[in-house]
Amino acid sequence: MEKKNYGIIVLDLDGTLTNREKKITPRTKAALMEAQERGKIVVLASGRPTMGVMPLARELSLEKYGGYILSFNGGNIINCATGELVFSRQIPIEANRNIIWLAEDSRVDYLTYEGDHLVTNNRECPYVKLESSINHMELVEKEDMASYVDFQVPKFLLADDGDYLATVEPKVKAALGKNFSVYRSEPFFLEILPRGIDKAQSLARLLERLGMTKEEMIACGDGYNDLSMIRFAGLGVAMKNAVFPVRKAADFITASNNDDGVALVVEKFMVNL
Repeated sequence: MEKKNYGIIVLDLDGTLTNREKKITPRTKAALMEAQERGKIVVLASGRPTMGVMPLARELSLEKYGGYILSFNGGNIINCATGELVFSRQIPIEANRNIIWLAEDSRVDYLTYEGDHLVTNNRECPYVKLESSINHMELVEKEDMASYVDFQVPKFLLADDGDYLATVEPKVKAALGKNFSVYRSEPFFLEILPRGIDKAQSLARLLERLGMTKEEMIACGDGYNDLSMIRFAGLGVAMKNAVFPVRKAADFITASNNDDGVALVVEKFMVNL
């Protein structure tokens, strides 16, 4: 594959940057630190809330090197060097009740985000517990979610078994229409975000701010919510463990997240030129 001067690398977290223990391996960390020393920009792009991305951003010293975080699948863009929120879009308050009704009518559990904690209809749901654990955010259960969530939120997360959620997804998309972005980040998570929010569209906003082009960008991912950025980037990279549509769309397939797949990409396309 032709070598180009890539100046920015965008990384999904779970299943991409981190291994099965949710850790960055020493080789991957070393490769990313060297890339940053050479002036490359590292962006962490995740469906996670900002709080859930920050520990990894600090581990990679993004505040020192001027990296960025795209949290909530691009709903927020944060400049790590300054702490500035450079872009934010949230769900209109008037839509909350309809989304909650759709979740309850579909008989799936769901959650949303309030400050430093998660608000849910069922704190015992294993998938809701997983979101809480990954992001180190307290779970708060509310009996009457429709009345409680009377404020703007970045997204809703519907949670259930993957096979069942696959049947719920088209119904939710049809009901909400073009004013929302609806897609699965994991087989068991269905994301509902404002229209125009996905990783690719927010990366386009970031590139404009940086005065860079998508041809200078590498994007690495494994899940359905990574598909847009892998198609968008100059070099779209799928992890070996990626879902089939992501592997099919990618320009390059690297090793799995447990075998330093991100390190291999950085070494091949950004460091060992």
